[in-house]
Order: sequence, then C-alpha cells, then structure tokens
Amino acid sequence: MSRPHCDATGFGWIEIDGERYEHDVLIRLGGKIKRRKKKLSKQVYGTSHTISREEAEHVLEDGARVLILGTGQDGCVHLSPEAAAYLEKHKVEVRLHPTPEALETWNGAGNNAVGLFHVTC
Repeated sequence: MSRPHCDATGFGWIEIDGERYEHDVLIRLGGKIKRRKKKLSKQVYGTSHTISREEAEHVLEDGARVLILGTGQDGCVHLSPEAAAYLEKHKVEVRLHPTPEALETWNGAGNNAVGLFHVTC
C-alpha cells in the first residue's frame, strides 16, 4: 500500500487520496486509514480534545518515529502530560499543528510517520 496523500480538510471532514472522511482519522505506517478511537481519551478526560496515554499507546506502532497530530481546525486538541511522556520515552517526535497545516506536514513526512487528525474544532 502506498503512502496516502492528504488532499484537503474543512470543519468536520478530511479528504485523503480523493476520498472524503467525515470523522477523525488515524493513518498507520503501512498507509491504512482507520477511524480514530476517541473513546480511549474520552473515557479518561471526558473529551477527545485531550489525548490520553491509552490513545497514544494505540496510535504508536513499531517503527514509528514521528506522530503528526492534526489538532483540529482551530487547534483545540493537545496531548496529556502522560501521553507526551509515553511518546517521549519511545523516542517519537510529535508535530502538533492545526489540521489544515498538519496535512502539509503529513504530505512532506517520511515513511516512519503516523498521523492522527481531528476534523472539528
């Protein structure tokens, strides 16, 4: 599977390789696009705007060295201190950007990146 290209985003959607998704997405190392498991953070913090350690563990996979985090159209999403510490411990560079900017970062990143994109706020 080739590395997906993020085409565009707007409030409530993201377009990847010409296909529109109307939910948050996770792009795996192999290029597989999956629905974000927001409940992993929501059950801990009551919101999906704070990434929990549990969600960071789910997102991280062997070989990933970069996490590109699209923080929403207005940049409302952030890592919890526990998630940040977990990713740092595993030597993963985190690039947080509002989702429109994160798409550009994703498209320029290498094959060792995973992407997590929030599509609203």
